[in-house]
Amino acid sequence: MTPDDPPDDRHPADRVEYEPVSVVELLGEMKDIAELLVDLSYSSVLFDDPALAAEVLELESQMDVLQLRARMSLVMAGRSPDEAEELAPIFGIVGAAEKISDAAGDIAKVVLDDVGLPASLRAALPDPVETLARAKLDEGSPYADRTLGDINLETETGVRVLAVRRGGEWLLDPGRETTLRAGDVLFCRGPDDGVQGVFETMTGEPYERPAPAESDIADLDRAVETVVLMRNVSELAVDLAYGSVLFDDPELAREVSELEVEVDALKERFEAWALRAAGELAEPVTIRGLLHIATSTEVISDAALEISEGVLRGLGSHPVVQAAVEASDEILVSVPVAAGSDLAGTTIGEQALRTTTGTLVIAIRRDGAENGTDWVLTPSPETRLRADDTLIAKGTRAGAERLRALAGVEEGAGTGTRSG
Repeated sequence: MTPDDPPDDRHPADRVEYEPVSVVELLGEMKDIAELLVDLSYSSVLFDDPALAAEVLELESQMDVLQLRARMSLVMAGRSPDEAEELAPIFGIVGAAEKISDAAGDIAKVVLDDVGLPASLRAALPDPVETLARAKLDEGSPYADRTLGDINLETETGVRVLAVRRGGEWLLDPGRETTLRAGDVLFCRGPDDGVQGVFETMTGEPYERPAPAESDIADLDRAVETVVLMRNVSELAVDLAYGSVLFDDPELAREVSELEVEVDALKERFEAWALRAAGELAEPVTIRGLLHIATSTEVISDAALEISEGVLRGLGSHPVVQAAVEASDEILVSVPVAAGSDLAGTTIGEQALRTTTGTLVIAIRRDGAENGTDWVLTPSPETRLRADDTLIAKGTRAGAERLRALAGVEEGAGTGTRSG
């Protein structure tokens, strides 16, 4: 710094300095955080939960540090024009993850900054929407110092722990072996009655939310359903984008492109509803936050498309990115269903795959359709699995092995490649 330079008034803890760290590790952590941010940010709005919204901003701050370190590491790695050319798509993926993080932060700020949301928003939620709650584990809780596998939480209550914050550290996608400790902040998703019981067991306090207000906005339920749909499509687009990179699958990348178009259509429909509603309201500002959410949703879907763009354009996936997606806490797997296996001919609900394996099937690739390949996106419990289907699923490594066993696949097969 020269005498003429302005003083650096940043706190030393705010400065990010280069550290030799694996780009694979950084990208994997960014992927996990981006996926969690989408879920937490929408849930903070749908359930009007400022505590969840504040956690989103904490994670967004962590993502800012990760993307800076990733860029530094990539700059250090690009020592020649050829290396720089190979690394350029990775910069794009880093930038896309940052955009997802920023958009999620903007959604959370709708709650924290009182931008304007209908007080009756939660009352208009469709019944199937699961509750997401934040709970701090009390030292007297019967769950303290026990593993999730020992508690058998999801099987017993239908509630799953999405993430754990332990001080300043995050455990993303905790597995059956994860031990819960007093003071942990747990993020739990499940049916409302199940979450209520789990919350009380974890915290020792009653689970209370303010009673939802009566709606004074016509067709608010339709608008809220659109917000829920935008959340689901955004989450799926991000999942499939990383899947297209991991499996170097242009067809999966094309599905991301289709989802991006769907989000654009949803946003247009939502804006049309908002304009009609504003003309009927005494205080149109009460729906301003919903427009912010629609704009942020479009940013997330555009970022998902950026992640998959290299694959979509036939440039392939850089091995570093593939390794990062495969090495992240929540892995993506491609699992072919063998003829005669436990899965062939049964439904996802009959197998209770989420409970028995800890994995979530986000898409099914189905060959043999008239157009060559068909995709079943966000399959339901009623979706029947067929021999030669390829399941795209996410979860822990142990869960993935259990899914492979049910599908009749040899141990370790199907990870990071499209098998079958």
